[in-house]
Amino acid sequence: MLRKLLTVKMGGMGAEMADRVLVTGVSGFIGGHLAAELLRRGYSVRGSVRSPSRIGEVHTAMAAAGVEPADLDICRLDLLSDQGWAEAAAGCRYVLHVASPFVLEKPKDPYTLIRPATEGATRAVGAALDAGAERVVMTSALATMQFARTPKGHICTDSDWTDPDDPRLNAYTVSKVRAERAARELAQRRGAQDRLAVVNPGAVIGPLLTDDPGTSVTAIQQIMSGALPMVPDLRLPWVDVRDVADVHIAAMSSAHAGGRRTIIATDPMSLIEVAGVIRERLPQASHKLPKRAMPTWFTWLASAFEPQLRDNRWLIGQKQRFDRTPAETLLGHPLRPVPDAIEETGRSLAERRLI
Repeated sequence: MLRKLLTVKMGGMGAEMADRVLVTGVSGFIGGHLAAELLRRGYSVRGSVRSPSRIGEVHTAMAAAGVEPADLDICRLDLLSDQGWAEAAAGCRYVLHVASPFVLEKPKDPYTLIRPATEGATRAVGAALDAGAERVVMTSALATMQFARTPKGHICTDSDWTDPDDPRLNAYTVSKVRAERAARELAQRRGAQDRLAVVNPGAVIGPLLTDDPGTSVTAIQQIMSGALPMVPDLRLPWVDVRDVADVHIAAMSSAHAGGRRTIIATDPMSLIEVAGVIRERLPQASHKLPKRAMPTWFTWLASAFEPQLRDNRWLIGQKQRFDRTPAETLLGHPLRPVPDAIEETGRSLAERRLI
């Protein structure tokens, strides 16, 4: 196995040790795939969880990914507490801040999302810079760009910013915008803009490492389980979790990523098109799939009564486009085809009996 090596002088002799990487939120969907890929590439990985109760789940995920769970050092970090951050970042050449709060139900107080996202981002960046990390890579979201007010036909790029004060935004989107801005402002104040790279993924899907389907995979789970007999006209920018992990790793050392935001998303595919892919490729798991999509006008009408639709009104019937060239440049190849990612997601859900 190739090793990423850092040479340290000890008593006049060269001693080699694997580069250490801190991955926050290692129990999450992206964090788990990212930690596993880093271990496969020979990095020394320290992963954080919010609660010790998630450690067993992390070990299960690493085993499912085909890596040795014992090779992952796990620590406890809380986005709302200073405790442990300095120790976790110590000795790490890179810090990948993936952890972020997310709830499917709309919170009564939006700051239950905004505060931990923002404070966690500044804690992660501050600890990384204090520890001398060469690069901190932050997982943000496409939502920090895609809801900017732009003309029809606009291709979304890294220069677009969603306005966090727009009253139509849900708490999750506001939390991602404010967290990303807070991280960038801190790096700028410290004169370390080039030491921060931001990755902005769309709707992340792909093979599961645990029985927790994650956020975007839940949409496919609902389609396959019959929970949506008629699907709303929502079109999402799907992306494979393994590409997301690879972009994070590439952004650790690439000069092209320093100080930049990198979109990793595809042009949106509707939920009924997703159902069509599953029906064609996984016929044995297709008996509960919806056959009809809500007309756009009916989806708009339903959004007046359904909170999740109301929070995503900007995605109803939309055909947005995104500049994924920087991500593909970092990867050195095109993103995985979305139908392949959908197929593997559906297969994973079926094999785990989650539908």
